[in-house]
Amino acid sequence: MAKRTITVHHVRAVLRGARRGGLDTVPLLQAAGIPPLLLGDDRARVTPAQFALLFRELYRATGDEFLGLGSVVSRPGTFAMMCHATLGCRDLGAAIRRGTAFYGLFPGGPELLLTEEGERAVFRVGGDLSGDEDRFLTECLVIIWHRLCSWLVGRRIPLTAASFGYPAPPHHDEYPELFGCAVRFGAPATEAAFAAHWLAAPLVRGEEELTRMLRRSPFELLGRHAYGATTAERVHGALARSLRASPRLPSLGEVAARLAVSPATLRRRLQEEGTSYQRLKDAVRRDAAIAGLAEGREPIAELAARLGFSEDTSFHRAFRRWTGTTPGAYRTR
Repeated sequence: MAKRTITVHHVRAVLRGARRGGLDTVPLLQAAGIPPLLLGDDRARVTPAQFALLFRELYRATGDEFLGLGSVVSRPGTFAMMCHATLGCRDLGAAIRRGTAFYGLFPGGPELLLTEEGERAVFRVGGDLSGDEDRFLTECLVIIWHRLCSWLVGRRIPLTAASFGYPAPPHHDEYPELFGCAVRFGAPATEAAFAAHWLAAPLVRGEEELTRMLRRSPFELLGRHAYGATTAERVHGALARSLRASPRLPSLGEVAARLAVSPATLRRRLQEEGTSYQRLKDAVRRDAAIAGLAEGREPIAELAARLGFSEDTSFHRAFRRWTGTTPGAYRTR
């Protein structure tokens, strides 16, 4: 199944700390199977496997859980100790407060704060993040904390809103699907909100489960989850499974029937999550095309047919619209 590809903006961002530390990033990119020339194309994308390899290489090379992007170093093992400290809490609210207090013990690190505002809870990221010029670390902190909370209670906690204290980046249209809610840029602070009743949810994880999760951290938290999914993720999964079996992708009505909802309800839920059925169809084909070009030797004409394009020319036009280059040029790089 094709997984969501990752914009080159994130590749550049995750490398910034290593470059600031004087590391040669070319060998790191090569070890991850990412051509260095790809970084010059604003619309280029990489596969999740490539990005995960790059993340691991940077983690090893920097010796820093923040990958050199913070104002201070977060020594390997810090996140694991925080997780162990939260595991014995009575509920999620106590776990979040203990976790944020734990990171508050390290001067110069990010300032994490949980507040309750009526019926909603807000998790905020602040502090000295001047070294995080691309906001990659800032956004990772929001994502990892949200997904860690969901993992602790064994259910996906829906975000009701996500706000960012900086202007919209070039790839801003990807944020609603990433966070599963409406997003706002240029806000007073960077924060994510969810229903406050989740703070009373009991923790359901034990030491053995935590040990298994930490072996794959942070990728376990940045990737897919068995404890729940947004409507967009469920639709994306249904489309990706269909594409694996047949070039013909199902209609919105067919997918709505599989999910046991009406087409109107499906459209509304996708709109609430900041996406659409057509956008998800394009994303599934785009990601499958990039994975096919990056990981295999399948002839481009056969790849186009497998993805449901009746002509090579239409596939080339679509691929150029998605990435700014042709399939042949992408494979050569």
